Amino acid sequence: EARQQMLVASSLGAAAFQRGLGGVHAIAQSLGALYDLHHGLLNAIVLPYVLEANRAALLTQMDDLAVYLRLPEPGFDGVMNWLLSLREQIGIPHTLGEIGIDDREAQKVGMMAFADGCSHTNPVRHSAEVYAQIFSRAVKGF
Repeated sequence: EARQQMLVASSLGAAAFQRGLGGVHAIAQSLGALYDLHHGLLNAIVLPYVLEANRAALLTQMDDLAVYLRLPEPGFDGVMNWLLSLREQIGIPHTLGEIGIDDREAQKVGMMAFADGCSHTNPVRHSAEVYAQIFSRAVKGF
């Protein structure tokens, strides 16, 4: 009985984990398939670029998050500036270029990210071309 309940709980946890990983995880998984780099680092670098691409769909949530975090600057820009500052404080590179990735594979990464199951949970349904553009921005910076 306990094993069965643990199986159900772990299955529910896995399902919850997959909910909302979106474009960040889709791009990071695509990069992980092409480069021998830490998955968490790739997620951390790509996050602001995907957030920016999703900006219009996230305005209300970012307003709420800024209030919850008690940020001095409100809304999307407040959260983005906080996130960029946090990354700098803990030593996360600002771009994929800083860790040796160039954008020669942009179209391939875009197609892979679009095909990744996590892309379906992104707040905006981006095309492969948009994912390629997000990747290129993450390589070069804002």
